[in-house]
Order: sequence, then C-alpha cells, then structure tokens
Amino acid sequence: MTIAASFSPRDLRQNVLAGLTTSFALVPECIAFALVAQLNPLMGLYGAFFICTITAVFGGRPGMISGAAGSMAVVIVALVTQHGAQYFLATVVLSGLIMLLFGALRLGKLVRMVPHPVMLGFVNGLAIVIALAQLEHFRHDTAAGPQWLRGAPLAIMLGLTLLTMLVTWLLPRVTKAVPPALAAIVGVGLLSQLAGIDTPTLGDMAKIAGGLPMFEFPKVPLDLETFKVIAPYALLMAIVGLLETLLTFNLTDEITATRGQPNRECLALGAANVVSGLFGGMGGCAMIGQTMINLGSGGRSRVSGVVAGVMILLFILFLSPAIERIPLAALAGVMFVVAQETFAWGSLRVLGRVPKNDAIVIVAVTVITVFTDLAVAVLCGIVIAALNFAWQHAREIRADVADAGEGEGRVRTYLPHGTLFFASSAHFLELFDPQGDPRQAVLDCRHLRLADHSAIAAVQTLCERYARAGKGLRVTGLSARCRELLQRAGVEPA
Repeated sequence: MTIAASFSPRDLRQNVLAGLTTSFALVPECIAFALVAQLNPLMGLYGAFFICTITAVFGGRPGMISGAAGSMAVVIVALVTQHGAQYFLATVVLSGLIMLLFGALRLGKLVRMVPHPVMLGFVNGLAIVIALAQLEHFRHDTAAGPQWLRGAPLAIMLGLTLLTMLVTWLLPRVTKAVPPALAAIVGVGLLSQLAGIDTPTLGDMAKIAGGLPMFEFPKVPLDLETFKVIAPYALLMAIVGLLETLLTFNLTDEITATRGQPNRECLALGAANVVSGLFGGMGGCAMIGQTMINLGSGGRSRVSGVVAGVMILLFILFLSPAIERIPLAALAGVMFVVAQETFAWGSLRVLGRVPKNDAIVIVAVTVITVFTDLAVAVLCGIVIAALNFAWQHAREIRADVADAGEGEGRVRTYLPHGTLFFASSAHFLELFDPQGDPRQAVLDCRHLRLADHSAIAAVQTLCERYARAGKGLRVTGLSARCRELLQRAGVEPA
C-alpha cells in the first residue's frame, strides 16, 4: 500500500488544523531542548521550522513531524560547553551530511532488523520520558535553585492541567470538527487570560520574538583539528536522529496503515539538518510526541507538517505576544495525554504470555530509554534479541546417526539438522565421536546450513579430529554455496 494524498476541502481543513495544533506543542519542546543544550531558544525554534518544513515537503512519511529533538540536544551539551555554539552548528551540518550518506546508501531498510519487543520498549520509554519532561513545568526558580510549586500556584497549575486533559479526552465524544488538543490549548489559554489567573506561561520559559533566520556558514577553522572535535558528536547525533526517526517512521506506518519511504525520509532529514545548521538552527529528527498529536488531530498529509513548520516561523516573526501567553499547564496537559496514548498498555498484558526473553527486552529497552538515551536503549535491545536468537538456534542443532555394513566395512553416517554458525559450532562438534566411530564416517550435510566462518572452522576441526584418530570422514550433501565456502577457505570435502 502506498501513501495517498487527500485534496478534498474537508481533508485540507483537517490537516491545516492538525498542523496548527502540532505547532503549539513544538514550541515549548524546542525551547526546552535548546535550554538543555545551553543554546539560545531561537536556535531551537529556527531548527524546528527548517526541519519540520523540509521533511514535510521532501520526506518519505507524510503525517510524521520532525523538529529540534531533545534526544539529539542531550548528546552535544559537552561540545557547546567546551567549544561554543559555532562548533555546534558545524556539527549539525556534518551530522546532516552523514544522514544524507545513510539515505543515499539506502540503509533505511535496516530498521526492519529492529525486533517488535524493541519497538514496544522504545514507545513505552519515550512515553515515560514525555510525561517526566512535563514535571519541569511544576517547578520554579528560586534563590536556592529550582523548587517544586506549592500552595495556590501548584493548585492552579494542577487544575488547569487536569482541565486540559479532560477537554482533550471528552471533546471527541461531542464533536470531531476541531482537534481536541487545539481546543484544549486555546480554551484554557482564553480562560486564564479572561479570568486573570496567575500561572506560568510560555513567555516565562523564553522570549520567542525574533527575525528571519540568516544564512551564515559556521565560524570555525576548516581544518583537521576542527573535524576531530566535531566528528564524534556529529556521528552520535546522526545515529540518534536516524534511530528515532526510523522507529517513529515504523510507528506512523502502523497507525496510518500505509507504507512510507525510509530512505527518502533519511535524505530529507539529512538535508534539513544541513540547512538548519547553515541558518543558525539546532539539529533534529522525528518527534514521537508531536507526531502522535498530529496523527490524533487528523494530520495525514504533507500539509499538516508544512503548516506546523511555517507556524513556528510566524510565531517568531509576528505572533510571539499571543503565543507567549499560552499557559504551560495547557501544554503540559496535552503532552500528558500524548504520553498516555503513546504508551503501549497492551504490552503490560502480554508480558506474562510472551517468551521471557522478549519480556526482558521490552522492559530493558523501556528502562534504558528513560535513564540513558534512545540510541543506547535500542542498541541494547537489538543485542539482547540477537543473542537470544543465536542461543535458541544454537540449541536446535541435532544429528541423526545410522550405521551400515558390518565389521571392517561398517560405516557410520551423521545427518545433522539446523544451522551451523558461531554459537552452535561447539555443540555441533559434541555430536561426533571420532575415537569410538568405525574407520569410515560420513557427514551428510543435506539438512545442514553453513552460515559463517565459524561453521567452516568447525567442519575443518572435525576433519582434523578424524584424521588424528586414523579414520576417514567423507563430507556429502553439500549445497553449491556451502561447498564454495569450504573450498574458498581451503577445506576440500572428501
């Protein structure tokens, strides 16, 4: 199934409203991530504009929202602290070039190697991270440092947050003409302004007014020393960005029941990061929270992503006074609902029914995502799943043994079944008894698959063991591929 574009007036209206809703959710996230990276908040907003708009227009997954993501911001804090913002911008450009290379080599299909338990852990971990990130809105700066809100300010914040969540949950039962998240944000914002409620607003995080982003090549020396500084960070940013994008890509495919183009998305993401870095913006990738808001609001086409990106620029240029008055409680409430809807609650019910190894992967990826970062969590999950796969297949190798003839002419035939590879080679060798076998033995490989160099080494070792015992081992039934592998390694089957 391919992605179909909708052009009816109703669909256009729905996608425009979805993009508008998503833009409200992008602003606080991008500001917060910029502050985490110790950068000017406008760099986060500029990055969101370029990355969201470019990936929406040229990417391979309509409906998915990309922006200045926290997962990428976290990995460059040390670079900004030690070398400054200009080195960071150069890193963003280089990371974009790495993403472009990844897409050009058509490596996006590697995401198919991510097991489903890893996907569940990824979704659950990010849902928890999204929810925990909103708790920062319930803190305020004091002379003694950040402190939790207390008393009336806390009660107001909780009340507005709960009101936002209720509107988001209940409005779809009344009407679907307006995205519930948009109605909740605008409604709670108007209520707080008309009632004169004193509560933290978006403007308390940072001022978002600014001008048009200007092209300026990063002011860094173009030499090998600069490359040595930025290359490790650029590679890490690219890995994290591609991982989060491709996993969110898969999730969007599942939700929309359509198939996107992963390599095209990688190319668009790389180009977006290059442009963002050249215009003073942060790097970014797909954002699962904002994607869920967009999809939940009816955004299915490129229009919603373009509207979200363009609205960010309009907020900066013209609409900052109005946007800065949005209560943080309204944005936090929407994101709490997103976290609740993103979490794969069904995975909790199946934990006791799936194999223990898969349950371990789900829990491990979830926990690692929360306490470290996405790249580490996904790589750990893939390693755990791969080791489990290897262990299971290593235990499945077996052999049927049959004797023919009598006396000196007796021949023992081994008929192994399974895959011979690094994890099963030791067990494979244990199936044979060179000392106790007759003078002639046969290894019938018609049901055996040689998978790697360890398999070749195991067959060679087996031949040597029979030779040392003064006995012969004849290898038969090899497929053309397996025979070629053995001959290339210098092992001539008898």
